[in-house]
Amino acid sequence: MSVPQEVLDVLHSREVYLWNSELMDAAQQEQRDMLRKTNDLPATSSERNQLLHKYFAEMGKKTWIEPPFHANWGCSTHLGSFVYVNFNLTLVDDGEIFVGDHTMIGPNVTLVTTGHPIRPDLRERLAQFSEPIHIGRNVWIGANVTVLPGVTIGDNSVIGACSLVTKDIPANSVAIGTPCRVLREINEHDQEYYWRDKCIPEGM
Repeated sequence: MSVPQEVLDVLHSREVYLWNSELMDAAQQEQRDMLRKTNDLPATSSERNQLLHKYFAEMGKKTWIEPPFHANWGCSTHLGSFVYVNFNLTLVDDGEIFVGDHTMIGPNVTLVTTGHPIRPDLRERLAQFSEPIHIGRNVWIGANVTVLPGVTIGDNSVIGACSLVTKDIPANSVAIGTPCRVLREINEHDQEYYWRDKCIPEGM
């Protein structure tokens, strides 16, 4: 990661700011070039793995990201160990994103840390702000989910496909919908059945 600290300080300030810095433009272009290269390289190449570790703020051991993926920066995203990311992840990561160990992210998921003021004249001047996203340990995020700025998803929770997550989801929950709401807690039934009425095999 080679983004200057003064750029990171602005991105992670959690305050509204104007995008008017040549330094920010240059730093983001360098990150874009690195992202393009990671998506062009063979998925299993050692060079791609090395680039990913350089691209992200953190990337734990045995974490796998299916290509292609997209990101505003990369340097604001912290990935734990044993994370699996399916194809077409989009990271609007001007603000920081934290993903815990053993989390699974389905295809076409979008994590959005950044918004813009409602006031039109501020948007015209490229004003924006960011709030961090925290995704806990051992979370499963289904396909086509969007997570909005400032959201925390607790450990072990499941977010159903096509959900729009606008508010925090507590740990050990099954949540789904637009907007996403808690459907139920993970319970004893889930200890015996992996899907509907299909039993988990003995010894698994």
